[in-house]
Amino acid sequence: MSPRSLISRLFKKRIENQSLVSTHQNGIHKRHSWLRSWRHYLLQFFIILGLMLSAVWLLMAIWYQLGVSRPLTWFATTVIVGLLIALLTVRYLPKQFSPKLFNDKKGTAVKWLTGLYATVWLLGAGWFMSITPQQQRDWKPEVSQVLSYTRDANNSDLVTFTNVRNFDWQTGDETTERWETRTVDMSKLSGVDVINSYWMGPLIAHTLVSFRFEDDRPLSFSLEIRKENGETFSALGGFFKRYELSLIASEERDIIYTRSNARGEQVYLFPISHLHQREVQSLFESYLTAADELNAKPAWYNTLTSNCTNIIFYMARIVSGERLPWDYRIWVSGWLPNYLHDIGMLDAAPETDAQPWTMDKWYEQAHINPKVKGFDNGKSNDIHGSDFSMQIRQGIPIPPLADSHAIRVNPH
Repeated sequence: MSPRSLISRLFKKRIENQSLVSTHQNGIHKRHSWLRSWRHYLLQFFIILGLMLSAVWLLMAIWYQLGVSRPLTWFATTVIVGLLIALLTVRYLPKQFSPKLFNDKKGTAVKWLTGLYATVWLLGAGWFMSITPQQQRDWKPEVSQVLSYTRDANNSDLVTFTNVRNFDWQTGDETTERWETRTVDMSKLSGVDVINSYWMGPLIAHTLVSFRFEDDRPLSFSLEIRKENGETFSALGGFFKRYELSLIASEERDIIYTRSNARGEQVYLFPISHLHQREVQSLFESYLTAADELNAKPAWYNTLTSNCTNIIFYMARIVSGERLPWDYRIWVSGWLPNYLHDIGMLDAAPETDAQPWTMDKWYEQAHINPKVKGFDNGKSNDIHGSDFSMQIRQGIPIPPLADSHAIRVNPH
């Protein structure tokens, strides 16, 4: 091969190699460019989503606090929505569709609108955070009084409650008021029952706790919203400081009867197994602490973090040394009984049964409504409801405390 041919081949091969390298580099550049573009659009999506969610949160806080019919509510809504639309239009709308005024100084306009929106939002958030719960409002009769207690100077187990509720309910709204003083002996605590009252489908229930005593009627506690006259419950409103939190101590003939009979809610009672008396006493003490805290400083009800079910769970978890596992059913209150069953706290069974009850069997036996159908508190001579308390436990195994003896079973 002549020198010229050799040089020509080598030069041609070098050009081909350079072409391959260039093609490879272009491919890498395009791939990197695509990744940068994908990340950019994903970031922009989350920025837009964050802006919209921040506006929705502030608007809902304003609506639930001020009311949708007030002029100030509509003025604030107009300002917030107008600023957000202007900001998103200037920042993200293609140039050919944007107003010419903004196109000329787009960067400056985006900065000013961002700063103005952030200022308005921070002012609104600061106003919302500054709203404090109150003790004095035009409360509904059933939450008008505040629970308090004293302990006997010579025997700390003797607790005297003031403002124990014992209403006579005719309908869900009509009642004869009765607030009482009651003394209980904590050394006589014999067990705990969890009551679930279903008022909005199978997922949502109001949870109450009843404490049983030896030789005395049970006492129920209920953490619930403290509604004002003319006020109705809203689950969304519960996220936005709409309701104060209330602790009610009540006779079962009041607080359970009003749900099962007066309102027609579906109510179930589940006795808790494997508890020691010290645990029951500690749980009872935690309600005394809650009463102290609410008397010292009112608190907000929160649909997610401070509702009737998860507050009970927090207290029980502390009492049990945190042996209760976390579970999503703590927030889906209607499934709380299933959670208790799964962790072995509903496994007691009547002596005639060889096996613990299934959850279906528990729901069948724990259903209060069929047992008290036709029961009329107003015609009963037992104003403290011992008959009612016995009737709602018919056919349910009443487990003894883990450090006591023989099981008690209510007859069918």
